[in-house]
Amino acid sequence: MEKNKAHEAEISVEDRLRALFSLQLVDSEIDKIKTLRGELPLEVQDLEDEIAGLETRLGNLKEEVATLEKAVAGKHNEIASAEALIKKYDDQQKNVRNNREYDSLSKELEFQTLEIELCNKKIKEFMYQLEDKKVVIGESEVLLNDRSADLDTKRSELDEIISDTQKEEDTLLKKSEKTQKIIEDRLLTAYKRIRSNARNGLAVVPVKRDACGGCFNQIPPQRQLDIKSRRKIIVCEYCGRILVDDEIIKEERG
Repeated sequence: MEKNKAHEAEISVEDRLRALFSLQLVDSEIDKIKTLRGELPLEVQDLEDEIAGLETRLGNLKEEVATLEKAVAGKHNEIASAEALIKKYDDQQKNVRNNREYDSLSKELEFQTLEIELCNKKIKEFMYQLEDKKVVIGESEVLLNDRSADLDTKRSELDEIISDTQKEEDTLLKKSEKTQKIIEDRLLTAYKRIRSNARNGLAVVPVKRDACGGCFNQIPPQRQLDIKSRRKIIVCEYCGRILVDDEIIKEERG
């Protein structure tokens, strides 16, 4: 801990400002590369999410179809069993010995006939449901194919842009990481916080025409002198960005 403090003390405010502005230049270049990709990463993610949802939906629909088909087959089996019983009772009815047996078999025949009617009704309902679900499956499969084709196209476009800029981005990222190591944690945390809140990603800006290069509000003359002296880190009282003087800008951009 004391070693870190000693190390920080060795780095002058001017060197810290230079490091911060150098980091800002590198990070801004990385931002430009990401801007080239535009909305493609988000579009790819959205398509991947939509496709995952469609695949889940199709899986559920196909399971429902399988369940309905199984139910239809079950009802057909019930009809076959009822028909076999009707034949059996019909044969028995021909050999009855009294009215009580005849009436009993008549009731059984009536019951099995009703069972067949109910089974046919259920089969009809299941078939309607099957037809509806198969239509939805067909539409979903067409949509899935379309979205998959869109995803292939978007991925191809994104991969092409990434391949064109990846080497440059990797170099810049390494440079950014190297520069971050020489900036104290507290200052680096502040820099990242300011950058994340700034719409253009600028956390370190110059004073231009007596105004903040970020929000363009006027900087008082005395404050400008303090900025030029490079004796302390000064932030814009309006937008909170870290301010540096023009000379550092010129020297760093060299």
